[in-house]
Amino acid sequence: MIESFDALNLNPSLVTALGKENITIPTEIQEKAIPQALKNKDLIVQSETGTGKTLAYLLPLFEKVNTLNREMQAIILVPTHELAIQIQRQIERLSENSEVKVNSTPIIGNVNITRQIEKLKEKPQVIVGSPGRILELIGKRKISAHTIKTIILDEADRLMDKNNLDSVKAVIKATLKERQLMLFSATISKETLAMAKEIMKDPEFISGKGNISVPTSIEHLCFFAEQRDKIEVLRKLVGILNPQKAIVFVNQNDQIGNVTSKLKFHGLNAEAIHGSNQKLDRKRTMDDFRMGKIQLLIASDIAARGLDIDGITHIFNLDIPEDLKGYLHRVGRTGRNGSTGVAISIISSKELPLIRMCEKVLKINITFKDMYKGKVIDVKKIK
Repeated sequence: MIESFDALNLNPSLVTALGKENITIPTEIQEKAIPQALKNKDLIVQSETGTGKTLAYLLPLFEKVNTLNREMQAIILVPTHELAIQIQRQIERLSENSEVKVNSTPIIGNVNITRQIEKLKEKPQVIVGSPGRILELIGKRKISAHTIKTIILDEADRLMDKNNLDSVKAVIKATLKERQLMLFSATISKETLAMAKEIMKDPEFISGKGNISVPTSIEHLCFFAEQRDKIEVLRKLVGILNPQKAIVFVNQNDQIGNVTSKLKFHGLNAEAIHGSNQKLDRKRTMDDFRMGKIQLLIASDIAARGLDIDGITHIFNLDIPEDLKGYLHRVGRTGRNGSTGVAISIISSKELPLIRMCEKVLKINITFKDMYKGKVIDVKKIK
């Protein structure tokens, strides 16, 4: 394993930009994918959530984009609004902190198309967005498909499903045959692999084992509660800690509404995202949460997929995920970009083995706490 991004022959100012985000050592998938992407090869890249796939394609893209040429050069297709914004912000950070000034814009459905057309008049080199809306704007001749040299599919497993596949294929077909096509995903089914190979030129398959670690900037705490008392314990903790911006995770989608209504009943500033949200309602909720108008966002792992929001100070696990990757996925929403974060699990005695498993496998220390007279106090080590 290499110990520095310098070994990948990247622009030194990009390496400096990464350092400003405390990113200094490439992950396994970055080490494998970046050199191949720089060779203009078509790639199918599979690696678990949290292993650095976004930078694995953005860094070579920054190397290839001609910043002096004000034309559209790359399209990044994504399945959700949140993921598009996440990628857009990473592009902005790299551009602001380096000498490689890439101009990009998000193009998402259910957003005012007139404003998007105005942004496209600025000739961004990179477009990040949903296949449906991008295809619509290609049809209106607002996106110059013939100048696109790179197409990236992020969360390719979702983009290749029955809801998106036709639009994805149509976007790709509209571009020149010489373009580079790269697929990135945490999971790739046999069906997705077969469809991918149909639209790609002799693609190289790259996979990573993961080797995911929990950031040391996150403090892990645990409180005991009977299952029926968990929401009350959460309410008291919010009163004591007064988190600036927090996500509360539950395991079941059908419990999200119940948890949210009970927290609101006690006067807490809480809103929910779940599978039944209309897109506009979900976007409004997420925008309010980003701006700090909502203190507590209630979500399941499915509903929160792809979220990357700055300034999240606390994560609350009202239920413990049975999959360790779930714990990692949740707590990784805080303590980002050099900031600190707190992950708090409220568990029943039945969930103690899951907490112990998290400690052992993820190599983290989870401190058990209690509440007394409006303060958080230490408790003796739980066996």
